[in-house]
Amino acid sequence: MAGTKGSRVKNKIAKKRKPLRASASRWTQCVRRGLRILQVPEIAKLPWLVHGFSTRLGGVSKLGGKRVLNLGFTEWDARENVKENRRRLQAALGAQELTLVSLLQFHSDAILHFESAPKEPARGDASLTKSAGLLLAVQTADCVPILLVDPKNRAVAAVHAGWRGTLARIAEKTIGQMHMEFGSKASDLLIAIGPAIGGCCYEVGTEVAAAFSAQFAGAAEFFDELRTGDEPNPLQWLNMMPPGHQPPAKKVLLDLRKANSAQLEAAGVPARNIFVSDLCTGCRRDLLFSYRKEGAESGRMMAVVGIRTKDKRAANR
Repeated sequence: MAGTKGSRVKNKIAKKRKPLRASASRWTQCVRRGLRILQVPEIAKLPWLVHGFSTRLGGVSKLGGKRVLNLGFTEWDARENVKENRRRLQAALGAQELTLVSLLQFHSDAILHFESAPKEPARGDASLTKSAGLLLAVQTADCVPILLVDPKNRAVAAVHAGWRGTLARIAEKTIGQMHMEFGSKASDLLIAIGPAIGGCCYEVGTEVAAAFSAQFAGAAEFFDELRTGDEPNPLQWLNMMPPGHQPPAKKVLLDLRKANSAQLEAAGVPARNIFVSDLCTGCRRDLLFSYRKEGAESGRMMAVVGIRTKDKRAANR
């Protein structure tokens, strides 16, 4: 009976929520060399660009008796497995000639500009480049992966946005950095927001809701019920608790993809240029990794974007 009640609550929340601006039908799933990769057709058609969002399927790592594509150096997996998985991802994307550039992520608003491949992984949560031959990557297992593409200036960026990065406006700051470095205009950008934990599953404390409310005028749209913990409890004087005390405020559900979409639009990106996957990592553990649901034995997915050393059209001639 408890499971049935939980389903009713979840369905009620889903009905209350406004749909995401972009439709998941605009995304494609392609199986290449045993791996399933998610892409946005409008971005994939650019012949000078390579991009994709990995899933958990395929690979050489073993988790729960199944082979998975773990792309992060976790305690439960061997480094050799991760390196082979990364090699397979690049091969599936036809990006073997590009150098993979991953980050030491720490939930910040640190943005790095790469003109060449670094000798050692650098600390940051976003990277950008205009140099051919680099494949920028961010790792996720619930947080929001965001890829930014400037078709006019041939520049790209990859962003990792958890709730802290979103609160710090890392996506918006990345657009600003692209403008400073490459002359990119927000109105020209194509944005792909990949699979992440959805507003159906992502519980946070009221202190997080209060922080978002202080930063964003439209924060109420990011939550199922915007509670900051300061609301009065009408039953306070009718319960058995001592006067002046209230029960702890309940958790709230946060939609990080919606928060980042709103942030990007506010920065000047047209809604039609923002492509949002509606796949929830918490709901789709058959396809995706979720740290919230799986804990320390969760794997890591990658979102990658890069500029080819040779234009795809020229290579096919």
